[in-house]
Amino acid sequence: MTAKRTPKRTLSLRPDPGGTVPETAMVMAAGIGKRMRPLTATRPKPLIQVAGQTLLDHVFDRLRAAGIKRAVVNVHYLADALEAHLKNRVKGVDIVVSDERDQLMETGGGIVKARDLIGDKPFVVANADNLWVDGPADTIKLLASRWDDDLMDALLLVVPLARAHNHGGLGDFHLDANGRITGRRKPGRVAPFVYTGVQILSPRVIQDWPEGPFSTNLFWNRAIEAGRAYGFVHQGLWFDVGTPPAIAKTEALLIDA
Repeated sequence: MTAKRTPKRTLSLRPDPGGTVPETAMVMAAGIGKRMRPLTATRPKPLIQVAGQTLLDHVFDRLRAAGIKRAVVNVHYLADALEAHLKNRVKGVDIVVSDERDQLMETGGGIVKARDLIGDKPFVVANADNLWVDGPADTIKLLASRWDDDLMDALLLVVPLARAHNHGGLGDFHLDANGRITGRRKPGRVAPFVYTGVQILSPRVIQDWPEGPFSTNLFWNRAIEAGRAYGFVHQGLWFDVGTPPAIAKTEALLIDA
């Protein structure tokens, strides 16, 4: 595949929170939640409660506040419980379910399976186990205002490694002065930015995919190689709520938020 090269022009570093927010989001809710055991023995990870409500509800609060009208939600593990929650508890956003009961497709495969439901415009992707607190302005609106369709195929919300609460990794990406992702963390090294689980993707990335489950990393790698993958630094709080001990740590930090 021939990589599409980025035009040489400067990207504004001062996003306007009034930018147009995509109408559609894909919420990734199909994971098994192995690291969250034993809590996920009887419920899917997105329905684990943190600070008085489920992780899934935290995400939909943010989507609704940003003005997103429609969400495609993929389901696999304990899918009936997720669908019941979506039907009975999630209001103000039209929900379409992408059913992965027969096979868990991972992140990239999940997007491919849902491609006909997503549509042909840029869309937000949010992990259902993601928890963040806005900074001075709405995070998704800021991310959307940063989107430049002429320059980008992927725009990832990232957070500095030093502010990635509960995160045990060594970082994910390097950015240049314009926010372009210049590379990934190298083995034995530290990268300054961590992916938060929130991004905007162009449907252009959904092409030439392998059969079966695969990671979104395939699409990201192509966009990075073409110079069309960017990061936007989150200005608020972000929490990696991946294990049972992280719940109490997150709730303690949220008390002061």
